[in-house]
Amino acid sequence: MKLLTLNVHAWQEDQQDAKINELAQAIYEEQYDVIAIQEVSQHRDAELIDGDVKADNYGYVLLEKLTSLGGDHYKMVWAPSHYGYEVYEEGLALLTRHPIVDFSHFYVTKSKEMTNWKARTIVHAKIDVNGFISNFYSCHLGWWEDTEEPAREQMEKLLNHLPSNERVYLMGDFNNHADLRGEGYDFLSQNGFLDTYQLAQEKDSGVTVEGKIAGWDQNKQDLRIDLILTNQPTVVSTSNVVFNGKNRSIVSDHYGVEVTVSPKSE
Repeated sequence: MKLLTLNVHAWQEDQQDAKINELAQAIYEEQYDVIAIQEVSQHRDAELIDGDVKADNYGYVLLEKLTSLGGDHYKMVWAPSHYGYEVYEEGLALLTRHPIVDFSHFYVTKSKEMTNWKARTIVHAKIDVNGFISNFYSCHLGWWEDTEEPAREQMEKLLNHLPSNERVYLMGDFNNHADLRGEGYDFLSQNGFLDTYQLAQEKDSGVTVEGKIAGWDQNKQDLRIDLILTNQPTVVSTSNVVFNGKNRSIVSDHYGVEVTVSPKSE
C-alpha cells in the first residue's frame, strides 16, 4: 500500500497550474492508494458544485486533472477549517482509489469559527484497501507553544476521536518537529503512535521543510514536520521525501512524504 501526505499551500504558489499538473501526474504514475493533503483551499465566492465543495476547490481541480490523465477512479473527502488569506476557505482532504466505507470530520480546537485562522479540522475516512480496512486522518495541527490553541490539547482531542482496536494512520502537517524532544512528536509517540519513517527499511533524510515558510517565519533549520504515523506495528519498506526538487519538482512550500507499507498488522 502506497501512501502520500502533502501540505499543498493551495493557490499561494507561483506557477500554480504547472505545480498542480505535476502533482496530478505523480499521483497518476504512482497510483497512491491514499493521499492526505492539507491547506486545500477554495475561494469563498466560487460556485458550489457538490455539498461544500466549490468549483475551484484545489482537491476538486486535482481530481479533474487526474481524470484527464485517466485516473478517474479517485474520489475525495474534504472539509473546511477556517478562512485563509482572507478570501479562501481552507481545509483538508483525503483522496483514494479504493472504496470509502465511512467518513467524517471534526474540530480539535476550542474554536470552531471559520473566522479564526487557528481553528483546526481533521478529515477522516475509513477505507477498504484490497480487503484491509483502515482509518485514515488528514491532519493539520497547531504549535506546541501556542497559548490560545496549544497543540497538546488538539492532539488529545484527536486521540479521543480514534477508534479502538482498529488500524489508524495519522497523515499530515503536524507543525511539531520530529527531532525536538518533549513536544508534539514525543507526545504522540508516548500515546502509542509509530513513525513510519523510523520503521522504514529504506529511507532518506525525511526533511520536509527547509528554511522559512508560512507559519515558520523565523525558521533557519531543516524540519521534519510532515509525518505518517500508525498505531499498530507494520512492515514499512520505504519512506521517501517527494516534491523536493530532487525527487520530483517542488510543488509547495512543504515537501511531501510517501511510504510503502503493508496494509495489515504484522
